[in-house]
Amino acid sequence: MTLRTYLIEDEADARDTLATLLQQQVPGLEIVGWGDNERSVTHWLSTNDRNWDLAVVDLQLREGSGYAALSWCATRLPEQKVVVLSAMVSDEVRQRCLDARADAVFDKTSEMDELVAFCKAQAG
Repeated sequence: MTLRTYLIEDEADARDTLATLLQQQVPGLEIVGWGDNERSVTHWLSTNDRNWDLAVVDLQLREGSGYAALSWCATRLPEQKVVVLSAMVSDEVRQRCLDARADAVFDKTSEMDELVAFCKAQAG
């Protein structure tokens, strides 16, 4: 099964590293696009609402916030998953993301293995 994945990350090096890691570690994962600011992300998601299975969201963007993507994704299809991957994960942030219907929240600095495991489970 192909896991069509959309990355929301404004740092090019981090985005490239994440894409490489996920594609190497998760069989069937395909990067279908990426966005680096709130406007481009919400535009892509709204015009491609059925063309993705997983969105990986960084909360801190140069322009805008990843929270806007979470808000937009609240109306996603039941089989579509949204995870937050951020370096700023406190208990409060984690709960805010889960309240906004994120399926999972991962800390960039310490939970990459958990992110990969989540993606593998989604890929089947």
